[in-house]
Amino acid sequence: MAAMQRRRGPNVVGVFGLLQPFADALKLLAKETVIPYAANMWIFIFSPILSLTLALAAWAVIPFQSGLVLVDINIGALYIFAISSLSVYAIFMSGWASNSKYAFLGSLRSIAQMISYEVSMGLIVMPVLAITGSFNFSEIVLAQAEIFYFIPLFPLFIMFFISALAETNRPPFDLPEAENELVAGYFVEYGGAGFALFFIAEMSNIILMSFLTSIYFLGGWNFFFGISSAFFLAIKVLFFCFLFVWVRASLPRYRYDQLMFLGWKVFLPSAISLLLFVILFLFFLDGLPASIVFYF
Repeated sequence: MAAMQRRRGPNVVGVFGLLQPFADALKLLAKETVIPYAANMWIFIFSPILSLTLALAAWAVIPFQSGLVLVDINIGALYIFAISSLSVYAIFMSGWASNSKYAFLGSLRSIAQMISYEVSMGLIVMPVLAITGSFNFSEIVLAQAEIFYFIPLFPLFIMFFISALAETNRPPFDLPEAENELVAGYFVEYGGAGFALFFIAEMSNIILMSFLTSIYFLGGWNFFFGISSAFFLAIKVLFFCFLFVWVRASLPRYRYDQLMFLGWKVFLPSAISLLLFVILFLFFLDGLPASIVFYF
């Protein structure tokens, strides 16, 4: 980000400042945990733990290579949506338990934003699942051995990545953490280990969304000409992580009404229309000879 914005970044700790994240983590974990006087102590402490637990639980169904997955279940896509829905509770509990108006407003904003874009994201993914005929991530990747889904489903690919930015509260959709309006959002009262857990959960979700984008639309570990390796999946994930940073360094923040307009009046109707088109297209192809279907 510093290089993109032509400014000096953290460059003191380690070579080129590469050890700065580890120094920040050590600093946060070593700080004293301060609990506000009027806060609900147990819920205040439990919220960041729940947030990180759910963020790490989502990784159980992510395949890194053929056969290299912790739990290879047939409803992997549904499992991811269930976990992302539960993460809303951790954010709400943290904002409510802090007993702070700014934390509570930040949590309400974040919940509304996440729920809005979860609806759109679910409908965006449906055509991919319909074409594959499975909710299993490994089968979704194997179905893209010949062609990556982002080629025929390019509008859905763009919409999914933008929804991933909004789902993870990253710029230009970082309304819950708007410093000039809400100080720091739902975790404004957290410091030390509590803040670190929220931060790690947020970074974990960014990498998870990069994995999901690569699996759904870029063929996962597949490369061209039948070549496949976990190395190619890593390259795709790093590319999307780079895009997250690039967007953050380049674009200004949306207004809240613009954020909701994009989610409910642009992405939702577009996703429903494209889903119906893909379903009708598949229904039409089902009655054609096998050679013509293979051509399409």
